[in-house]
Order: sequence, then C-alpha cells, then structure tokens
Amino acid sequence: MPDFPQPTAMEITFWETLALIAVACVFVPLFKRLGLGTVLGYLASGMVIGAFLSLSLAEHPEELLHFAEFGVVLFLFVIGLELKPGRLWAMRRDIFGLGTAQMLACGAILSVAPILLGFSWQVALIIGLGLALSSTALVMQVLEENGERNTDHGRKTFAILLFQDLAIVPLLLLVQLLAPAATEIELAEALSQVGIAVAAIAILIATGRFLLDPMFRLLAQSRLTEIMTASALGVVIAAALLMDLAGMSYAMGAFIAGVMLAESSYRHEVEANIEPFRGLFLGLFFMAVGMSLNLRLVSENWLIILAAVAVFMPLKGLAIYAVTRLFGSPHNQATLTAFSLAQHGEFGFVLFAAAAAIGLLDGRTASILVAIVTLSMALSPFAGRLTPLVLRRARPDTIDEDFSDANGQVLIIGFGRFGQVVSQPLLARDTAVTIIDSDPQRVREAGRFGARIHFGDGSRRDVLRAAGAADAALIIVCVDKVDQANQIVRLVQAEFSQAKLFVRSYDRRHSIMLWNAEVDYSVRETFESGLLMSSKAMTALGYDDEAIVETIADVRERDVDRLTRQAEEARAEAADAAEIKPKPLRKRRWRKILRRSRAVITKV
Repeated sequence: MPDFPQPTAMEITFWETLALIAVACVFVPLFKRLGLGTVLGYLASGMVIGAFLSLSLAEHPEELLHFAEFGVVLFLFVIGLELKPGRLWAMRRDIFGLGTAQMLACGAILSVAPILLGFSWQVALIIGLGLALSSTALVMQVLEENGERNTDHGRKTFAILLFQDLAIVPLLLLVQLLAPAATEIELAEALSQVGIAVAAIAILIATGRFLLDPMFRLLAQSRLTEIMTASALGVVIAAALLMDLAGMSYAMGAFIAGVMLAESSYRHEVEANIEPFRGLFLGLFFMAVGMSLNLRLVSENWLIILAAVAVFMPLKGLAIYAVTRLFGSPHNQATLTAFSLAQHGEFGFVLFAAAAAIGLLDGRTASILVAIVTLSMALSPFAGRLTPLVLRRARPDTIDEDFSDANGQVLIIGFGRFGQVVSQPLLARDTAVTIIDSDPQRVREAGRFGARIHFGDGSRRDVLRAAGAADAALIIVCVDKVDQANQIVRLVQAEFSQAKLFVRSYDRRHSIMLWNAEVDYSVRETFESGLLMSSKAMTALGYDDEAIVETIADVRERDVDRLTRQAEEARAEAADAAEIKPKPLRKRRWRKILRRSRAVITKV
C-alpha cells in the first residue's frame, strides 16, 4: 500500500479555514434570508462545526475565541470613532448612573437563585454579577443591522454596555478579594492595580490627543493605502495591549483610541480601512462562541441549563426595565432596552474562568455557567422578536384637516423631497397650487418655513374632493410608495378625469404600470437626475452643447422605445390571461413630451 504524504500543519490550517468559510457561507445568508440576522447565523455555524466536524479549532474553541476577540476590539474602536468626547461627556449620566444601577440591580436579583441553591454568598455574588453582564458584540451588531444604534434606546443600551466594559477590572479584583485565600496584601495589590488602570487610561488619552493626528498626517503624505491600514490596525492593537497590561479589557483600550480619533480629519479613512477586518473577525468571534457550547455538557445538564436561561433572562430583563423606567425612560424605550440586554455576555466567560482558576467556582459549575451564557446569546435574536408583543402602540400623530383655502389650479399630493422640488417653480410663477401631505410632522415643518401645506390622505376620495381635485386642471402625484401612488391614480381617473395626471414613478417597473394606466405623464426621479449628471459630465469632458443635447435626447428616445415595448408586452400578457385584445398605447403623447424636453435642454 503506497505511503501518502501526511498533510503539513499549514495545509491542515488551510483546510480548516476553508471549512469555516464554507459553513459560514451556507448558514449566514440563510439566516439572513429567514430574517433571523447574521449573528444567529454565525452562532449556528459554530455549533454545527463543533458538533459535526472534527477540527482542531473545534476541539479548543477557547483559543479561537480568544483570538477572535480582536473582532470585538475592532468593533469598539469603530464605535469610538463615531463618538466625539463632547458627546461621550453628554452621556455620562447614562453611563455611570444608569450603568451602575443596572449592574447592581441585576447582580442582586440574579444572586438570589444561587443562594437558594446552597451556594455561599461570595459565589452567588460572582454568579449574579457575571450574569448581569450583556454581550457588547452581539447587541451592538444587532442594533447596527436594525439601524437602531442612534435611536434613544440604542444610546441607552450602548451606555449600559460601555459601563459594563469599564466594570470588568473591578469585577476581576472582586474575584480576587472573595477568593478563599484572599489576604490584606492582595487588597493592597488590588488598589495599586486600580491606580495602574487609571494611569494607563490617562496615557492613552494623552497619546491620542497629541500624537495620533500628527502621525496619520505624516503617513498620509506617503499616499500608500496599505501603510494607512497597517497604522490603523497598529493603533488599535497598541491601545488594546496597553489596557491589557493595566488589567483592563482589550475592547476598552480600542474604544478609547477610537474616541481620541473621533475629531481627527483622518477618521473616515481610518474607519474605511478597519471596516473589512471588523466584520471578518466579529463573524469569527460569534462562530467561536457557537463552537464553545459544549453539547455533551448541555445534554447531561440540559434541564438545569434550560431552567436557568428561562429564569435568568426574564429576571434580568425585568430588572433592566425597572431601572430604565426609574431613570425617566418611557415604556417602549425601556422595553426595547431590556430586550436588547436580557442575554448574558462574553465577558462572563472571563469572569467565571478567573473564579474557577482561584478556586471560587468548581469546574462543573463554571462550565454550566458558560453554557448558560452561550445559550442565552444564541436565544437573544429570538427573544428580540417578542418585543412588538409588549410595546404600546403610539397614538397616531394627526392634525385637523382644513381645506378652506384650497382653490389651486394645480393639486400636488405628497410633499416629500420630490414634491418640494416640483412645487418650487410653480410657486415662483405665482401658480395657484394646493399641496396636501399625510405626514403631520412634515406639514408642521413646512409651516415653520412659511409654506402652506394641507394635512390629508391623498388616497381618500373625500379628501381629494375637499382639496379641490374636481376643479383642478392638473394633479401631480409625488408620493414615494408604489401602492399608494397606484391607488391615487385609480381614484383620480375614476372621479376627477377632467384633470391631467402627472405621477412620479418609483422605478422602471412602476413606470410600465403607469404607462398601462395611461396617465398623462410619469417620470422616474433617478432617471432624470442621472441624465442631468451625465450631461454635466460630458460638459466637463469638453463635449459641445449640440452633441450633449443630441446624445441626451437620443437616450431619452431609446428609453421611451424600450418602455413602450415593455408596456405593450405587459399589456399583451395581461390580455392573453383575460382573453382581451389590448388597445394600442398612445405613444404620440410621449413623443410630444420628448420634443418639449429637447427644446428645454437646448435653451439651458
């Protein structure tokens, strides 16, 4: 039997890396498509690898988890880049007030169960405070995916997470003090370690304030993208190592470095260079969390773990809700914050491992606690889906409908960014225009700037009649929702056919629908702005005006031909289905509009 060459360590690493990528490429898009989020996709990928693939990485997931924490470090650095020191100072009440209250309240409540189970108060306190921590990486990733990072509850959530990161050092010191062999010398060492941590933060702040911006300015002169990327990574790693030497978390050092660069003129370039690494390492971190879930331990203690998760997550959520309400947050904001932070966090791994290393926790208890933390993180995206069930419905913002002065020759429905542009030339020529919009806030804002906008839903027959649609010569539909625009078109054509009907179309498909509806004119906003940009580009490149006008007009005409053909095909398909012969489109009207557009461009 021939001897096959044994794979080298590098080849094994390459195959295992390929396996990680392949599994992630299957589960992450799948979970994203199912609406479960990418975080849960990465967690599921890690669980599958740990359970079914015999990889060396899966055998020692704690090593991969420690390496992948670089993703959390980069994530906190990017968050810091978006928080200027002034804004951070403005959040001090939430960070130190709300954050402290959350830690104490959750720690106290979650310590009760361990005491009832017979653990000493020292062990129960460490368990309670460890479970009071939430997952910074998971929560911030979910907030970013949902676009909620800059909302009110997003800022409250971030403030609490930031305080939890700051609390890591005191919690580790508390573990040492509560250890069975703790002495007065250890207390002195603990106090000195706090001093070292404060000094390290001061050094990092001073370095960031006086050295980082000049350094990036000097490196930028080289015009080498790879050097800027390397220097950005170097800053993050150096700040993280400094905080680690001081006994604090890597993530805290990266966050402070990011805050120091928040006002730098190189902030955006640094963020762009860091972003690919952040996403890659953060995904790897969540996969490592999934792999660290010991399924054998879970199967042996599944009842204890499930019961603990079922009890601790709701208790923690209720505590966060109560504290947030005490600090003045309304019900919905407090509820969203509580659901976001109800899971336990990755820093609990560090705390429980430290407690087990010095004998405060036995190995089995520490492993069960790690499983509880991991399972809560995996269930967190599902728990977030329950939020709408407990949110209070906000009362619809509305104002009185008043059309007493609505006597315009032109009726414009919708006063968004498109409707505002459409109305300006008409108003500049003193055209009698009536404008209606269904957004009360927009109506109020327009009123503050002197514009007379009527509040009303343009898809209602009574509103259109009250707004003067029966006497209008022209009705312009500027709403940005396809279904709403189509409903208004059908209503106007049925009830107010004396008026010409101009409609803003959302995209090419919507344009075809409007052509088949035989509106008098429709325009795709992006198409017209794109042609204008192209004409300006041709001017900048030195083309003469005649060539520009001819080219743009040709593009318009070819677009009309394509739209006409596509509309006819769509009508034919619909007619075949209904066995009705379609009427030919009124193409002549669009040719006339093209000629007018060409004349306008020529004058410009």
